[in-house]
Amino acid sequence: MQITPDTVALVTGGASGLGEATVRRLHAAGAGVVILDLPTSRGVRLAEELGARVRFVPADVREESQVTAGIDAARELGTLRIAVTCAGVATPGRIIGRSGPLPLETFRTVVEINLVGTLSVLRLAAQEMHHHEPVDGDRGVVVMTASIAAYDGQVGQAAYAASKGGVVALTLPAARELADKQIRVMTIAPGTMETPMMAGLPQETRDVLGASVPHPSRLGRPQEYAALVAHIVDNPLLNGEVIRLDGALRMPPR
Repeated sequence: MQITPDTVALVTGGASGLGEATVRRLHAAGAGVVILDLPTSRGVRLAEELGARVRFVPADVREESQVTAGIDAARELGTLRIAVTCAGVATPGRIIGRSGPLPLETFRTVVEINLVGTLSVLRLAAQEMHHHEPVDGDRGVVVMTASIAAYDGQVGQAAYAASKGGVVALTLPAARELADKQIRVMTIAPGTMETPMMAGLPQETRDVLGASVPHPSRLGRPQEYAALVAHIVDNPLLNGEVIRLDGALRMPPR
C-alpha cells in the first residue's frame, strides 16, 4: 500500500525502542503519525522533535477510551491506514519461584498489556479503517508485535511467552476475518533487540546475547524492525503471517 500525504499511522509504544524507530520511519516516508504511549514516556518530546503531522496521545493500551482517543487524533490528521502495536512488557517470573507460585496478578498484567491490549488496538483500528476507500487494494494494514519467545520461551518467561504466543495465534484468524474488508494483518516476532529493556543490562550481558545470534552476531536494531514494518505496508501479498526477525536465533532454555 502506497503511503499518501493523507495516510496516518498509529503506533503504540511509539515513544521508545521499536515503536520510536517505526514512528520515525513512517513519518520520513510521508505519513502522519499518532504516538500512543504512557504519560511518563518521552512522547511529547518526540512529537515536538518530528513536528508537522505528529501527535502524542498518552495512553495505556488496556484502557479502551484512551486507545479511542488515539484513533480520534488520527482522524484529525488524515486517514488511518496503518496501525503498529509495539506496546508491551516482559515481566519475568518463574511458575514456582523462591517466594512461591507465580502471582496470578503478574500473569494477568502481562497478558492484559501484551495480548488484550494488542487485540483492543487491532479491533478499534480495523473498525476505523473499514470505512475508508481502498488504496492499492488495501483499506489498512495492522502490524502486531510478538516475540521469538512465543516459540522459544525461556525459564522465567511463562507469562511473556504465553502473551506473545497469543499474538501469534491471533494473526491468521484476524487476517482471514478482515480480508473481506481489505484490511491486512501481519505480525513480527523480534529476537534480541537493542531496546530500552536491553539497555538496562550490563554491557557484558548484552555482548553475550549478541554473540548467541548466528548471523549477524549482534543485537537487532530498532531500525531493522521499522524497515520490516515499512516493507509489510508496501507489499500487498504479506498477510496473515508471522515473520521472525532474529538472525536465525533459537533461544536455549535459559
